[in-house]
Amino acid sequence: MSDQANLSRWVVYRIASLILKIGLASLIVGVVLSGLNVTPEQVLTDIGITPEQVLQMFHRGVTWAVPHILLGSIIIVPVWIIIYLFRPPRG
Repeated sequence: MSDQANLSRWVVYRIASLILKIGLASLIVGVVLSGLNVTPEQVLTDIGITPEQVLQMFHRGVTWAVPHILLGSIIIVPVWIIIYLFRPPRG
């Protein structure tokens, strides 16, 4: 197996491990807070944000990000295809 394949596998493993750890920690904290009768709405209210504002901020973020991602893809994807096609064969 090549060094690049090992590196790619290692990076995927690290990212998956990180996501799993964050998910597990969030689940544990959520169970503890639920046991203390704390709700997401209460937490948001305490910091001065309503659930509707959270959804609005999420929508604004997606509305801003999608056009920029598409614009960048117009350049990145063709360049990647050209590099992929003219790359020397492996092995």
